[in-house]
Amino acid sequence: MMEEVLLADLVTALPPAVRMQRIVHVVRKHFGCDAVAVLHLQEDCLIPVATEGLVHEALGRRFRIALHPRFAAILGQREPVRFMPGSELADPYDGLLETQAGVPLPVHDCMGVSLHIEGVPWGVLTLDALATNTFNEGMRGDLGRHIILIEAAIRMTRLEDEVRSLRINPGSVDAISSLGQGGDESILGRSAELQSLLHELKVVAGSDLPVLLLGETGVGKELFARYLHRHSERDKALVQVNCAALPESLAESELFGHVKGAFSGATTDRPGRFEAADGSTLFLDEVGELPLAVQAKLLRALQNGEIQRLGEDHPRHVNVRIIAATNRDLLQSVREGAFRADLYHRLSVYPVPIPPLRERGQDILLLAGHFLELNRARLGLRSLRLSMDAETLLLRYPWPGNIRELEHVISRAAIKAVSRGASRKDIVTLEPSLLDVETQVNMPGLHVELPVITPADAALPFQTIVAIYERQVISTALVAEGGSWAATARRLSLDPSNLHKLAKRLGLKE
Repeated sequence: MMEEVLLADLVTALPPAVRMQRIVHVVRKHFGCDAVAVLHLQEDCLIPVATEGLVHEALGRRFRIALHPRFAAILGQREPVRFMPGSELADPYDGLLETQAGVPLPVHDCMGVSLHIEGVPWGVLTLDALATNTFNEGMRGDLGRHIILIEAAIRMTRLEDEVRSLRINPGSVDAISSLGQGGDESILGRSAELQSLLHELKVVAGSDLPVLLLGETGVGKELFARYLHRHSERDKALVQVNCAALPESLAESELFGHVKGAFSGATTDRPGRFEAADGSTLFLDEVGELPLAVQAKLLRALQNGEIQRLGEDHPRHVNVRIIAATNRDLLQSVREGAFRADLYHRLSVYPVPIPPLRERGQDILLLAGHFLELNRARLGLRSLRLSMDAETLLLRYPWPGNIRELEHVISRAAIKAVSRGASRKDIVTLEPSLLDVETQVNMPGLHVELPVITPADAALPFQTIVAIYERQVISTALVAEGGSWAATARRLSLDPSNLHKLAKRLGLKE
C-alpha cells in the first residue's frame, strides 16, 4: 500500500508542502507509529519540513546536529537506525509529541534513516512509537526498501522547484529549493500571506527595479532585502547601510566616499558604500531618516548611476541596484517637507508592504518554536516548550513589536523559568504567567476592556478577530487623548505613520 501511494504521487503534480506531508502521513500509517518527521539538512542544522504527530511549533525548530546525538547517529550511516527502548541518547522530541506534550517521553521505540539526493546528504526521516517493540528488524529492513521511493519524491519536488525558479528567472542556474520554509532558511512561516509575498519578491528580484520595503518596526525587512538580493542575478555580496545610524555630518561621506583633505580628518581617499556595491545591491535601511542634502545626491545616483566623492570634481559611474526600507509613511514625510518627492517616486518604483506578525496566523507558533529551540540550546535545557494556554495567548496578542517582540518575550520567559528554579534536566513548559503579554492593555491613565470572543465569534477568520481587538484599543486610546492621533500614537508606543495606516485599514479614519 505504501509503495503504491508513493509511486502514484511521483506521477502527480503536487505542491511541495502537500507532497512532503503525504510522505509523513503514509509512512506513519504504514508503520503504525505515533509521530513521523522529515527534516532537511542545512549546514549544521536539521530543519523540519513536514511532521505528523508532533506539536505545531516543532516546525519552527532548528535542531543543531552537534546537540542531538540521535540525529548525528542517523546521519552517520546510510542504513536505517533503530534506537532500542531505554536508549541513553537524548530524544530531540522530548515534550513535543502531540499525545505526550509537555511530559518526558516514556521508554519507546525510534527509527531513523538518512536521506540522500544525488549522493549528497539531504536530511533525515524519523519515526517514533510510544509502545515498545513497535519496530523490529523486519520493519527496519522494510523502511530501508522504501527509502529509494521517498528520496525520489523529494528529488521530484526539488526538480519542480527548479523549473518554477527558472520560469521566474530565465537563465538562472542557481535555483533554490523551497522545501524548507518558503524557499529561504532565514524566513520562517507557511502562511498564505508570507508565501504570496515570497513569490512576489522572487519575481521582482530578477529585475533591476528599485524596491521599497514598507512595514512596521520588527517585521524583518532586512531578511526580505537579503531574500531579494539572493534571488537576483547579482552575485556579489549585499551592501547594507542603516541610514538612521548615520550622523548627518558623515552621511554623505559614508554613502559616496571622500578624497584626502575633503574635511578635517580625511587623511586618505575613501570609497563609499555605493562604490562598494558596484555590480551588486545596496540596501538602504530606514531610508526615511536621510538628511535632505544627502537625498539630492541619492536622487542623482538613482537617475544617472553617477556618484561624486566628497571633495572630488568629477563624477564616477556605478551599477547599483537599490533596495530601500522604512517604517515611516514617506508620503506624509513628503507633505511635511522632510523627504523629497522626486526621490520618493524613484525609490518606490516597486513598493512591497511586509505583513505584520498579527496577520500571519499560525506563523506565530512556528517562529515561537524557532526562538524556543535557540533558548533551549543557549540555556542548556533538556527541552523547552509552550503550554497550550501560552500558545493561545500568543495567537491572541496583537504583537505591536512584531517578530522582534516575540523573540524577546520568549527569551525573557525562558530566563524567568530557569531563575525560578526550573531544572535543566526537566522539560520546561512556559505558562502564560511567564509571558510578558496581557489580554488586557494597561497604559498610564488608560484601561482597555478588550471584547470577549464568544464561541460564535471563534468561527470568524483569525485576522477579523485580531482587528476587533485592535479597533477597541485604538478607539479607547483616541478618546482618552481627546481625538489627537499624535498623542494616541505616543500613548500606544506606535510610529504615527504606522498608526494612521492601521487606523485606515480598520476603518477608524478616512
